[in-house]
Amino acid sequence: MKRIILTGGGTAGHVTPNIALLPRLKELQYDIHYIGSYNGIEKELIEQLGIPYHGISSGKLRRYFSLQNFTDPFRVLKGFNEAYRLIKLLKPDVIFSKGGFVSVPVVLAGKRCKVPTIIHESDMTPGLANKISIPSATKVCCNFPETLDHLPASKAVLTGSPIRQELLSGNKEHALNFTGLGSDKPVILVVGGSLGAVAVNEAIRRILPSLLRKYQVIHLCGKGKLDPSLNHLNGYVQYEYIKDELKDLFALSDIVISRAGANAICELLALHKPNLLIPLSANASRGDQILNARSFERQGFSIVIEEEELDNDLLLAAIDNLYNNREKFVSAMKNSNQQDSIDTIIDLIESVTH
Repeated sequence: MKRIILTGGGTAGHVTPNIALLPRLKELQYDIHYIGSYNGIEKELIEQLGIPYHGISSGKLRRYFSLQNFTDPFRVLKGFNEAYRLIKLLKPDVIFSKGGFVSVPVVLAGKRCKVPTIIHESDMTPGLANKISIPSATKVCCNFPETLDHLPASKAVLTGSPIRQELLSGNKEHALNFTGLGSDKPVILVVGGSLGAVAVNEAIRRILPSLLRKYQVIHLCGKGKLDPSLNHLNGYVQYEYIKDELKDLFALSDIVISRAGANAICELLALHKPNLLIPLSANASRGDQILNARSFERQGFSIVIEEEELDNDLLLAAIDNLYNNREKFVSAMKNSNQQDSIDTIIDLIESVTH
């Protein structure tokens, strides 16, 4: 039986693609272990799936001044030693890393132990953790054609991002029953996201009176961001967070308004959902969402409005444009070569373990 170590953490986006690979890895009878931080979000997500979990010390590597810059290198060094001992003990055939700072010591230790390592970069340009890891990697998977220019040609593979397959099995009728919406008007799904959702939420709420004349709206607002004063509006439903029913809400929606996190937009691509992207502003991030969104726009998958440009008329016009031309966006997504990411990544894993 082959053994694989998965690693990645810090945010759900560094864990869910690993989770998406699990069914195929189990089908191929891999013995699966996970290395993450002691108490990161990845610990809870992985342990509830029954995968053996190993915690290591993790420090953040920053480009800016912080007093923690003086202590975190020691945490990273400790994490490297812990990862090295785990890899020596577990003797994996391959390591797959989804990134985040906890993955750095695992990838470096993997190279020291001569274990082939595949890493995945979600964003257009590699983040700092993956920049450090790339020299130690056997192969580097990426989501965007433009990313290939930032990676060593001998290692880079355009794969797209692994998507949870259950998202593809949504049921419209279940969503209608769950939301109480009707089937007489098209449905817009608004995914604010947990980080920086306020700007998107406020923009949508400002145009609700106009929007609800033509459309129905399912609004995922983020924790603590519901507006009870809007509950009376016919054709509008809002939720803080949706888990199990998300696949059904996607199935019901005609178009989607979303932030431009890499995993989120790759899910929209896999689902062939025409989408309007409002990326997190460069002031609130390293600008990766803007780059992600512009790549999808160039490929004909999305319409993009940057946060600073948001106004009522522009937003309403963009929504109408997206809905009226939705078949054009669906066609572009169906013709994309970033569709079979799980198969492509599993083939890579298999190729380095033979």
